[in-house]
Amino acid sequence: MRRVVITGLGVVSPIACGRDAYWDALAEGRNGVEKISLFDTEGHSVKIAAEVKNFNVDPWLDKKEARKTDRVIHFAIPAADMAIKDSGLELDKIDLGSLGVYIGSGEGGITTTHENYDILKEKGPSRVSPFFVPMMLSNMPAAYVAMRFHAHGPNMAIVTACATATHNMGEAMHTIIRGDAEIILAGGAEAAITPIAIAGFANMKALSARNDRPESACRPFDLHRDGFIMGEGAGILVFEEMEHAKRRGAHIYAEVRGYGNTCDAYHITAPDPEGDGSVRAIEKALRMAGWRPDQVDLYNAHGTSTQLNDRTESRAIRRVFGDHADRMPVHSTKSMLGHCLGAAGAVETIAALMAIERGIVHPTINYEFPDPDCNVNVSAEPVETQVDRIIINNAGFGGHNGVLAVERFEG
Repeated sequence: MRRVVITGLGVVSPIACGRDAYWDALAEGRNGVEKISLFDTEGHSVKIAAEVKNFNVDPWLDKKEARKTDRVIHFAIPAADMAIKDSGLELDKIDLGSLGVYIGSGEGGITTTHENYDILKEKGPSRVSPFFVPMMLSNMPAAYVAMRFHAHGPNMAIVTACATATHNMGEAMHTIIRGDAEIILAGGAEAAITPIAIAGFANMKALSARNDRPESACRPFDLHRDGFIMGEGAGILVFEEMEHAKRRGAHIYAEVRGYGNTCDAYHITAPDPEGDGSVRAIEKALRMAGWRPDQVDLYNAHGTSTQLNDRTESRAIRRVFGDHADRMPVHSTKSMLGHCLGAAGAVETIAALMAIERGIVHPTINYEFPDPDCNVNVSAEPVETQVDRIIINNAGFGGHNGVLAVERFEG
C-alpha cells in the first residue's frame, strides 16, 4: 500500500502565524482570547473571541484581490503558501496534475454574507456585490488555493462543521493511497467572528460568557468551564506520497497511519452521551494504523471547554484506552486558540506534529480545577517527553467524528 507523509506546515492563528512562531506561542501557553475588535459588541451577551490580529495579507493579495475575497481567503492563501515553502516543493518541477487541494470551511464567507445582507436591506438588490456568491461559498478556499498554485489535481471542500479539516486531511490520505494524487494541500480555514455567528452560538448557550476575564475563559476539562471561545484562522498541511517525498529529499514531519470517520446519528448539536461515535472513530484509526491503544503517546483532544463535549470525550478516551489514559497525556490546543471551527483539526494537527519535532507536549492553559467527570491526564504546564504516536480527535455539530493517527517517521 502506498504510504502518506506530511512534509509542510502552514498556519495563521490567533496566537501567531507561521510554524515556528506558532509553536513557540503554544509551548509558552500564550492566550489568544481578548475582547472582540472586529465589530461593535453592544447588545451582545458574548464580547470575547480569539481573533487573528496584526496580520497583513498584502504579501499574498493585492488590494484589489483582497476587496474581492472574504476574510477566510485572506487566511487560506497565506497558510497554503507557508506550507508549500516549508515543504520545499518546487512547483515548476512537479506534475501539477497530481497536486490536489482539500480545504474546507465550516462557515465559508460568512462575513461577506452578513455584509451583503445589510446592503440588501438598506440599499436594495442592485447594490449587492456581483462577487457575493463566489465570496461566500464554502468551497472557495480550496478553489482559490488551487488557482493560486495551479493545482490541477483532485479538489474537494468537505464541510462537516468542526470536523471539517480532519475529514479533508483523512480523505486526502485515502486519495493519495488510491494513486489519484501525489501531493495534496489539506486542511481548513475559518473566519466566522461576526455579529450573527457570535449571537447564534451565544443564544444556544455554547459560548463562554466570561467577558470580564477573557484570559481565563477557555478552560477545557476544567470543572468551571462554561462554553467554547470562537476562534479563526487556517491550517494547511502538505500530504505527500512517501516515495515522492523521499526522492526529492523532503523533511518528513510524520507519517499518517490511520483515519476514522463516523457519525453519532444522535442529535443536531449534542454528542452521544456515551461517546459511541467517537469511540468507533478512534478504534477505526487505531486499526488502520495497526496500533494497540497503549502504544499512543499523546491524545490531541477536541477539548472545546463545553460541559457536554469534554465530559463525553473523556468518557470515550476511558472506553478506548482504559488504564493507559492515566499515563497518556491529553491536551487541548483550543485552550489558547479558541475553537477555529472548520480549521480546528488542521491547526491542532500542526500543534501535534510539533510535539513530535520538539519533544514537548504543549500545556492546556486554565486547567485549574480537575473535573471528576473528565478523568484524563491533562496538564496546565508543558511536559517534556518523547512523542512517537498521536491520536487527533475532532467532532462537529450533526454528530460528525474525525480522527487521525500520525506517527514519527522512521524511514
